[in-house]
Amino acid sequence: MSAPAPPSAGAFPSPPGGFAPAPPPTTRRNVELLLLAFAAVLTTVSLFLVEASQEQSLTWDIAKYGAAYLALFGVAHLAVRRFAPFADPLLLPIVAVLNGIGLVLIHRLDLGAAQNARYNSWAIPSPDAGHQIMWTALGTIGFIAVLVILRDYRTLARYSYTLGLIGLIALMIPALLPSAYSETNGAKIWIRLPGFSVQPGEFSKLLLIIFFASVLVAKRDLFTTAGRHMLGMEFPRARDLGPILAVWVVCIGVLVLEKDLGTSLLIFSTVLVMLYIATERVGWLIIGGGLLAIGFVFAYNAFGHVRVRVHTWLDPFSDYNNTGYQISQSLFGLATGGLAGTGLGNGRPNQVPFAKTDFIVTTIGEELGLIGLTAVLVLFLVLVVRGLRTALAVRDSFGKLLAAGLAFTLAIQLFVVVGGVTKLIPLTGLTTPFMSYGGSSLLANYLLLAVLIKISDAARAPAPSRKKEPQAPLADAPTELFRKDARPQE
Repeated sequence: MSAPAPPSAGAFPSPPGGFAPAPPPTTRRNVELLLLAFAAVLTTVSLFLVEASQEQSLTWDIAKYGAAYLALFGVAHLAVRRFAPFADPLLLPIVAVLNGIGLVLIHRLDLGAAQNARYNSWAIPSPDAGHQIMWTALGTIGFIAVLVILRDYRTLARYSYTLGLIGLIALMIPALLPSAYSETNGAKIWIRLPGFSVQPGEFSKLLLIIFFASVLVAKRDLFTTAGRHMLGMEFPRARDLGPILAVWVVCIGVLVLEKDLGTSLLIFSTVLVMLYIATERVGWLIIGGGLLAIGFVFAYNAFGHVRVRVHTWLDPFSDYNNTGYQISQSLFGLATGGLAGTGLGNGRPNQVPFAKTDFIVTTIGEELGLIGLTAVLVLFLVLVVRGLRTALAVRDSFGKLLAAGLAFTLAIQLFVVVGGVTKLIPLTGLTTPFMSYGGSSLLANYLLLAVLIKISDAARAPAPSRKKEPQAPLADAPTELFRKDARPQE
């Protein structure tokens, strides 16, 4: 008895009742909501521990901070659920945890400053935690505005040259203003007006990344043209080095006119990484590294403040009471924290200058120890990796370069900050994203997060199904006659 012939590909029998409909695509928004609730509980409990460690009576400040925090991220979650339903569910909760930890540490430093003022019979300074909540609210408003207005992130490529010009002008404005309106601690990076101050370089960073992503996509042939082969690598032609040289000149101008080593290093490194991603040529990295070395040697020989930072980095204890005091106290604080930390509210982080801004990483290391600092760095690592996964998943080249640039600028900024406070590299004056006190940095990073979430939504959204054209009923179809001996025409 012979086996029955297998059914043909087009004759697969339907099961009784037909095939079940495909399950709807999951958005993972409930997972995001659950993680945000965990972040809110973690922040509120940490605020309670700070108050208890400082032997403070429980006040309404904890309730106000916790309620404001929960309300802000609840509204942000609803905006993501409505305008970016398929976005990565980890991006917003990670930022919520980082922002919450920063708020806790700023509140802890406020209590320490008040205690120190009472001990020395000074006027008690106004707390900054409430201001940080206000800046977080403004950042959330900007975040939601980007989600609502930016329906398709690819429209940014149409205005890339305009955005790039605005970013370049904003970057250079502080250099043209008098020092009284732009300079703080030796760096001219602010625009200070009565009742208003902003650091335009934080927003220029985002605008220039959009500009370079668009240019690298539109002019990709210029950067991938065959060049000279040396040592098994392909280097670009000399006449194709104009764009990277222009970026280098702009960064040197920022360093010369504004004395801002951190922003110039951040912008050039981000553009260099984006250029490598667009071309996959190691030669660009070598040329960029050479330009960085030339710029560093030039800055060291031309500017006294750069030489001071290098000497302080090499031996901070040689001038402990002056230029080396900041980094020395940072190292002492990290050593005091040890492995497990002194505990929230039990350290002395106020002894480090600028503990709320440039050195908030030192506060984390002292009170939460190496374990807590590692956990914070892992959160940043996950945030960067999810951004790079978004760059891999999105379908268009502009989205890939833009997402990669946004993720890498967070990674580079974090490396520069942590490297500076741990004496791995010289101090640059950059702040820790989402954690340090300040409005410009927090608002700019929330705008960056919104753009990244829009790209993630487009990358994870299911492909639109093609609608079948409706066919006429069989009874209404026209009748056609064919001759028996008709042959199909060639």
